[in-house]
Amino acid sequence: MTENLVITLAREALYAVLLVSAPLLGVSLLVGLLVSLFQATTQIQEQTLAFVPKIVAVLVTAVIFAPWILKIMVSFAQNLMLNIPVWAK
Repeated sequence: MTENLVITLAREALYAVLLVSAPLLGVSLLVGLLVSLFQATTQIQEQTLAFVPKIVAVLVTAVIFAPWILKIMVSFAQNLMLNIPVWAK
């Protein structure tokens, strides 16, 4: 295994992680921003108010994006498994 191969594998792994986590993090960020805006306009200072909408939004997003996330991860894993004999030489 050369260092270029290791760097390429690490880059592909990071890219897969970023692709998989982006929808969940984006929805969490958007919902958190909207709840914070709502709290600021209504002057409600309840700290626990932000958690429930974020959790629900992330769960719904995870269910909606699950097939796409699974496709990305299976593709990455298949690429790793199929190329192990090539890289071991």
